[in-house]
Amino acid sequence: MVYLENFEDFEKAAERLYLSSPDRTRCTMKYDHANCCLKVKVTDDFSCLQFKTDSQQELKKLEKLVSNLLKHMASAER
Repeated sequence: MVYLENFEDFEKAAERLYLSSPDRTRCTMKYDHANCCLKVKVTDDFSCLQFKTDSQQELKKLEKLVSNLLKHMASAER
């Protein structure tokens, strides 16, 4: 599978994927200790988006993205 290089592209695509199918979309994170990087995957079983980073700044951006997705998931609007 291919990893997206740019965080902004990943962020926009992940939000679009969630908004298109909120009941099927899921997000997973995994820390790869051997390569010292965090891998994030957002999928709805039809589309799969992946991003990996070892940058502290991008980790903060990922934290905001996950927080935003959780807000969408927890809201009553669907």
